[in-house]
Amino acid sequence: QVQLVESGGGTVQAGGSVRLACEMSGDTMTRLCMGWVRQGPGKVREGVGDIESDGRVRYADSVKGRVTISKDNTKNTVYLQMNNLNPEDTGLYYCAARWRCRPRLTADFNWWGQGTQVTVSS
Repeated sequence: QVQLVESGGGTVQAGGSVRLACEMSGDTMTRLCMGWVRQGPGKVREGVGDIESDGRVRYADSVKGRVTISKDNTKNTVYLQMNNLNPEDTGLYYCAARWRCRPRLTADFNWWGQGTQVTVSS
């Protein structure tokens, strides 16, 4: 059973940065598509980006240029680095996984972490 545990959230000032980490157990990231999904207050869940098992990465247009997703297969951990944050980035950030990334960036995953809150103050 895949289990995902996020860490690294908190309150950040606008213009600042945050780095989230997600450690996976129960399987290996070399076999899975890993994604980051966020849900802002009163908003639907939005795929932020994903990284395929072979390392290919995609980002949502809303964060492109400000976000980097990376992973360390030896640690079974995936990271989300977000820079130049603004209040619109506030939300609960989830780490998620599925067997293969969907053809288009999506919030549709099979396994989910509990989420970590990121709050951006203006």
